[in-house]
Amino acid sequence: MVERMLSFYKRIRVYLTNTSWIMTEKIAIMGLGFLVTIVLARYLGPEKFGILTYAISVTTLFSVAGHVGLSGLVVRELVKEPENKRTIMGTSFVLKGLGYFIGFILVLLIAFITEVPGSVEFWMLIIISFSLFFKPFDVIDFWFQAQLNAKYTAISRTLATLASSGIKLLLVFLGAQLVLFAVAHLVQTVFSAILLIIFFSVKSELNIKDMQFSKEKAKELFKQCWIIFLGSIFAVIYLKVDQVMLKWMVGSGEVGVYAVASSLSEAWYFVPTAIVASFFPKLIKLKDENSELYHYRLQQLFDFLFVIALCVAFLVTYTAGPIILNLFGESYAGSVSILVVHIWAALFIFMRAVLSKWILIENVLIFSLITQGLGSLANVALNWWLIPLYGGLGAAYATLISYAIAAYCSLVFHRKTRVVFVMMTKAFVIPIRYMFFKRKLK
Repeated sequence: MVERMLSFYKRIRVYLTNTSWIMTEKIAIMGLGFLVTIVLARYLGPEKFGILTYAISVTTLFSVAGHVGLSGLVVRELVKEPENKRTIMGTSFVLKGLGYFIGFILVLLIAFITEVPGSVEFWMLIIISFSLFFKPFDVIDFWFQAQLNAKYTAISRTLATLASSGIKLLLVFLGAQLVLFAVAHLVQTVFSAILLIIFFSVKSELNIKDMQFSKEKAKELFKQCWIIFLGSIFAVIYLKVDQVMLKWMVGSGEVGVYAVASSLSEAWYFVPTAIVASFFPKLIKLKDENSELYHYRLQQLFDFLFVIALCVAFLVTYTAGPIILNLFGESYAGSVSILVVHIWAALFIFMRAVLSKWILIENVLIFSLITQGLGSLANVALNWWLIPLYGGLGAAYATLISYAIAAYCSLVFHRKTRVVFVMMTKAFVIPIRYMFFKRKLK
């Protein structure tokens, strides 16, 4: 028994190490972000905090133009074709750069159309949007993921978050104006990109200058990723459109109240990303080498992530009131009911992380577009209906329902995805499965 456990540990040690680095990074960033959010929310108040959150949400919404659907695809290509890494990374960098530039132009248009030029809201959008020019360097993170060497990305992002958080706290101490907090947000992206470049130059035999752009590779990648790209657009829509619509339909104050709740809920979303990212390269190999074990591992991931999500949802539900009232103050009392609803979306978000990788491995990218599209359309429609009636609470219900549609309900309608629908359903009833299995053993 002991020998089997040791053997199992040796087989997964590299994945556990990689996951631990990703988890450490995310926990550190979440912890710092949580502390800074408390300080900023109290210092700025719901109205100004809502303006800051709105500017970040708009930039995030249009930054999807730079995602180009390449994340998991580039990791897969680097694992399968390591000899072509220069071309894969160089081409990905150019594609992402063009996308982020388009995103920057779109944010500028929103700023000029929806805000008064020269106003605080206008400058917040302009300053934060400049962060998009440093996002293409995320291709370095793809290389580290393919190498199962996440610690350098973790160190880069943690140090950048630490620097940005320190600046924000200093600004609060100095009683700074709102616009300077947008500059602090920009610093985080710039510093993270610089550190990634340094680590890549030191730890890789490649150099940024060695990357090569190929029209042929660009066509090949885009042919595979355009569906994921459109799916990513839909995904970001139902992740951030709620705050944008709240700003336009209710006001900045409601955005601030909603942002406190959603940030506490979304802070947990790093957990499935970290776990699945570490097992992704192994799943790619298992798909070709051992189909039975491949499906068994998928079910294990769905089960494990559902249990974690369920624990998180119960924990946050029963502690939402004391956490928000004691840490953020009475001015954010409306965040409590929003958080209690919003956190249950984690059940679907956690398992969606596995679904996203399954779509890549099975090369059925059209389902990324279909599921994300249904989710985003549902979210916009529900927000349009529920926000005027219930404000931020309506947006929370819209988020929960749209995530359920995108990550679970939509899978039942096609034979190919029904396999995953069944796996997720099994995960939902894992306590019953466990009890039944125990009885069988007896």
